[in-house]
Amino acid sequence: MKVERTTRCFGFRVYGAGVAALGLTCLAFGDFDPGQAVPANFPARTSLAYCAGAFMVIAASAIEWRRTTAWAAAALTLYYSVFVLLLMHGRLLLSGYSVFGTYEDIAMQLAIAASALILYASSAQIDGAIAVRLTRIGRMAFGVCPLIWGGAHFMYMNMTAPLVPKWLPPGQVFWGYFTGVCFIAAGLAILVGIRARLAAILLTLMVASFGVLANGRMLVADPSSHFNWTESALNLALTGAVWVVADSLTQSCQ
Repeated sequence: MKVERTTRCFGFRVYGAGVAALGLTCLAFGDFDPGQAVPANFPARTSLAYCAGAFMVIAASAIEWRRTTAWAAAALTLYYSVFVLLLMHGRLLLSGYSVFGTYEDIAMQLAIAASALILYASSAQIDGAIAVRLTRIGRMAFGVCPLIWGGAHFMYMNMTAPLVPKWLPPGQVFWGYFTGVCFIAAGLAILVGIRARLAAILLTLMVASFGVLANGRMLVADPSSHFNWTESALNLALTGAVWVVADSLTQSCQ
């Protein structure tokens, strides 16, 4: 039997806005965002960057309209799974498999792909059992991501701590380790299904706070930087991605 599921919560709105913002940075700077690893000497690279940016803006905008959410989510799932993760990062994984930062970058793109899959499952007119299975796959894939992000806090504390405002007590290093532990705890909760919804909600709040306390400060300090704009847009997209996971764990959103 075919059933229709309509996402009634707000996560998909933030998710769509974040991915659209990533696409707009590609169009504004004529370049792929740093999370989409395309070699500098790749043929027609600039033209492809504009095409990728336009696609992301159109698909993300379509996420916002309920009638087009399903096909837009399917398109983003395909784009991020095949083109970004498999083709772009697959090449980097072969050459940089020993660098933990490679996995951190992959986890960020995987989180966007996983949430797109969850959105598709919740909005498409598909069999109920298939929708449940796809949602579970999306959650499991997403659940791995915070584990990697938390590990990156420990591996790269020299880069993590300076992102914390100096005025925030008890200190930058403390918050670097604390948020790393929170990432790992949230990932485990989502994977094993214990307090998963609470973990996803708290994770949403934490990721969103990074956008204000870390990425926001960087953007204000240097608004001409492509990297700073991309990081702020990525933070918004990841906030939406976590929110989509939290929504998928709420019965009223099914």
